[in-house]
Amino acid sequence: MAHIKSLVYTNDHCVGCNRCISVCPVLNANITVMTEHGPRIEVNRDACINCGSCFDACDHHARVYEDDTEQFFADLAAGRKISIILAPAFLANYPKEYQSVLGGLKHAGVNRIVSVSYGADITTWAYINYITKNKPEGTISQPCPAVVNYIEKYAPVLLPKLIPVHSPMMCTAIYLKKYENLTDDLAFISPCIAKKLEIDDPNTKGMIKYNVTFDGLMKYVRKHNLLLGSAEDEIEYGLGAVYPTPGGLKENVYWFCGEDAVVKQIEGEKKVYRYLDEYSKRVQAGKELPLLLDALNCGEGCLYGTAIEESKLSNEDAFYEIARIRERVRNYYNKKQKNHKKSQAVSTPEERLAELNAAFAKLNEADFLRSYTDHSREVKINYPNEQEKEEIFQLLHKDTPESRHVDCASCGYNTCEEMVTAIFNKCNHKSNCVQYEKSRISEDKEKLEQLRLAATAKNEQIAKFVEQDFEQLELSVNEVAAGNQQTASEAEVIQSTMVTISEFCSELEAALQEIGGILKNLEKDNQNISAITRKTNLLALNASVEAARAGESGKGFSVVASEIKSLSESSNLATKSSMENNVQISEAIRRISERTEHLQASIVTANEQVSGLSARAQEIAAVTETLQAISENVKEKMKELE
Repeated sequence: MAHIKSLVYTNDHCVGCNRCISVCPVLNANITVMTEHGPRIEVNRDACINCGSCFDACDHHARVYEDDTEQFFADLAAGRKISIILAPAFLANYPKEYQSVLGGLKHAGVNRIVSVSYGADITTWAYINYITKNKPEGTISQPCPAVVNYIEKYAPVLLPKLIPVHSPMMCTAIYLKKYENLTDDLAFISPCIAKKLEIDDPNTKGMIKYNVTFDGLMKYVRKHNLLLGSAEDEIEYGLGAVYPTPGGLKENVYWFCGEDAVVKQIEGEKKVYRYLDEYSKRVQAGKELPLLLDALNCGEGCLYGTAIEESKLSNEDAFYEIARIRERVRNYYNKKQKNHKKSQAVSTPEERLAELNAAFAKLNEADFLRSYTDHSREVKINYPNEQEKEEIFQLLHKDTPESRHVDCASCGYNTCEEMVTAIFNKCNHKSNCVQYEKSRISEDKEKLEQLRLAATAKNEQIAKFVEQDFEQLELSVNEVAAGNQQTASEAEVIQSTMVTISEFCSELEAALQEIGGILKNLEKDNQNISAITRKTNLLALNASVEAARAGESGKGFSVVASEIKSLSESSNLATKSSMENNVQISEAIRRISERTEHLQASIVTANEQVSGLSARAQEIAAVTETLQAISENVKEKMKELE
């Protein structure tokens, strides 16, 4: 997954819990992005001041940062000449490993190792000289890059109040480069994520190249077995060694200027940025201000900075170690006082200041001054007007004064109005508001209840209709069952009748064949009669001839001949008529026979259809029984729902 890359950024562990938003001092430094897996909170690199508060808040370890540790060791391995300047907090956090870590760095190729505490003394010297000469009111210290970054971006009215003196880290680098002519690249062994911002700031002129954090360094040297030999930093610790502790600068000012100086001390992400906002209002209102505001981002100072190992956060050993360092440094300064009258003389602030000025007499104060840049336009937060607020409140379903001041902070912002501003600046989404989601769920619940009630009424109506339909179905099924039974009975009668008709057709066919046989015999008899008739007719003719010859004596014979002829003619006519009838009867028998065959074929087809009808009637009967059972079951269930 691609990330919005910055010094501090979000990894894949983010669950969108909003805790990073809740502790962030900047409204637009976190951007809620809606993904297919839910909300994800990215870092707006331009708006982020890299205060590290989100690291303490995030239990999911979703925030990570980049430093220069890997590049530092890679460049060392490549033969680049590098010296390091070392934050005093390193000795306090790693008193037992301190020398072996420095020995490992020497083994890796580091040229020189210089403590920042010396640069802190230079910073103190430059601060006091600036305050003494300019007598400003309400000045703000600047050792903390997160505080400087916040002022440059979000409290530009305080820029003139920032003391224009470099931090102890930068004063150490300037001293090495300008007064000891060191040409090496410089790396800062740092307890702070935000030091990278100061290192890359054009106003620091590229004096330092690498921000190597305590956490990054210790992980690297342990992984690569670089706890080798023994070495120490080159410059003896000065009073600047107490800078890492809360009030360290204040303590230095009191040491050199006396405790009459009004120094306001404020530290911790939860307090310092709110205080700076109030301080801005106080400056604009022209109200009374302290001589110096000593502001640090981290509640325990740089001693427990944002880039130390997590295991050190709950360990108080560093606090007691820095106390021992403070004691050694003070004893050292007391012994160096030139005008002491006793072996353990207690010097005055004036004497200590004179000694400090003498120690740095060869330094040019101008070398350690710096300027600042107003970045407020680049990260400007836009505030909605009343109409725009109203539109966003309506979008959030917040249409009453009470709903607009729930201020539950579950979205990460302190107030509903801040959430509206965040949405207006496209830093967040309405769906990240719990109250909006609650109202939406409430609306959905109400709609569901309405749907449920409507569904209940509808179900009752449907149940009534279903019950009526099933009663009608039951009646219909019963009618079908009765009709089907009657059909089956009628089919059996038809089938029986068809069998009787079929048997009759068979008997008729046999009778017709028998008649045909008789007609054939009759035809032969007719033929015999016809032959006899011809012969009789011939005899009659002969008898007539003979009677004519006999004359009067043959008259009787002539009568007989005449009768025979008459009989012959009658027989001939009868035979002829019989033959014609025979032909007609035969034709009729043929037609009856053909129709009988056709009838038999139709009977076979009808019989098959009746058989099929009977089978289907049995199937319908089975289905009807099933439908009746279902109908009864549904009726029982409907009664249970009543």
